[in-house]
Amino acid sequence: QVQLVESGGGLVQAGGSLRLSCVASRTIFSFNVMGWYRQAPGKQRELVAAVTSGSRTNYADSVKGRFTISSDAALNTVYLQMNSLKPEDTAVYYCNGRASREYWGQGTQVTVDS
Repeated sequence: QVQLVESGGGLVQAGGSLRLSCVASRTIFSFNVMGWYRQAPGKQRELVAAVTSGSRTNYADSVKGRFTISSDAALNTVYLQMNSLKPEDTAVYYCNGRASREYWGQGTQVTVDS
């Protein structure tokens, strides 16, 4: 059973930074794409950022220039560095991995206080 475990969420003031981590229970090279999604109360889950096995990245327009997705294969970990956080970034953030099927982490809460 593949597991994705997120950490790093919390409460931060607007303009602050957080770094989320997602540790996979198997090598991240086994995933075609790994990404971060978020879901705010009353809203649909949306893609925030993704990285392919070929290291191509993709970002939601709302986070471009503020968030950076990266990975460390030796640690089986994908990161989301979030800078210049805004109250509208408040959501539960989920790690996602796509291989022959899709895997999700349990989510980590990010709250940005204005």
